[in-house]
Amino acid sequence: MTGLIDKDHLKLQARLMSAEASAGSAAAACIPTTQSSGRGSEEEAGVGCLVGSKYVKLNVGGSLHYTTVQTLSKEDSLLRSMCNGGDEVTIDSEGWIVLDRSGRHFSLVLNFLRDGSVPLPESHRELEEVLKEAQYYRVQGLVQHCTSTMQKQRNVYEGVCRIPMITSVKEEQRMIATCRKPVVKLQNNRGNNKYSYTSNSDDNLLKNIELFDKLGLRFNGRVLFVKDVLGDEICCWSFYGEGRKIAEVCCTSIVYATEKKQTKVEFPEARIFEETLNILIYENGRGSGTGGVALLESSSPGAGQSEEEGASAGGGDRRVRRIHVRRHIMHDERGHGQQTVYKD
Repeated sequence: MTGLIDKDHLKLQARLMSAEASAGSAAAACIPTTQSSGRGSEEEAGVGCLVGSKYVKLNVGGSLHYTTVQTLSKEDSLLRSMCNGGDEVTIDSEGWIVLDRSGRHFSLVLNFLRDGSVPLPESHRELEEVLKEAQYYRVQGLVQHCTSTMQKQRNVYEGVCRIPMITSVKEEQRMIATCRKPVVKLQNNRGNNKYSYTSNSDDNLLKNIELFDKLGLRFNGRVLFVKDVLGDEICCWSFYGEGRKIAEVCCTSIVYATEKKQTKVEFPEARIFEETLNILIYENGRGSGTGGVALLESSSPGAGQSEEEGASAGGGDRRVRRIHVRRHIMHDERGHGQQTVYKD
């Protein structure tokens, strides 16, 4: 009885040794390892293929992934070529296949190979990064998925007019300084008033806001329109070119009467539209030089409605036009009960 057990045990050991020898010869034929020179037993690197393997360990730019050869071979890609021996791979001493790429979006590539579809990031920049990775790994299904999604985004966002809202002075300064387009800002703060409004002020305030919206739609893509609801002015238009203020139209004034003061809001539609057209000379840097400044300064204000103040900004010929609509509204010295308000 003992002799039969020993014979069976010897046969089993022989079979195991034969299997290990065949597996070792196949691995040696497929992945010949070479020890790095001068490093001793610190690290070994191998170059070869993945023929005969079932599971794969991937080190993509430090990001570790564990998957199967079946997953990597689902599409005719660089990953399939690596699995069937068409492309050599680098294997470290721990058996990880090293890929010299960023591993940020590689899990997304793997999930696409596993499921055939994957949610893509909404950010246009990240979507471009995923497209680059898909093109590198030659995963055509993911490339088509990325391109179709980018085309849909262009169709959705094309023609949309966005009006930024200023939240702080630093944000406003940074936005105007870095913007390559002319900038038109409407400062609108109805609550910033010490006195009561005249009868037509609310209507004129709404007209200014409506004009701002219409101009924003008309010159969308050419001029950056921003809105400020936190400033000190009740209704004031500012026009910027090349990072500096070119003109300003203040639509509010104080009505001085004998008994009380009132705040009046005007609607100088023609003046605002004219200044918006003037600011277009700074589009694409065309306002640089004396020609653009001369064109701006050649515009003469309406009689009795504006004045030009020489606020120098880097040169004597660079002025900010500050237009105050009916700024001076005074009362005479006659007694009560008589006409007391004049408009210049």
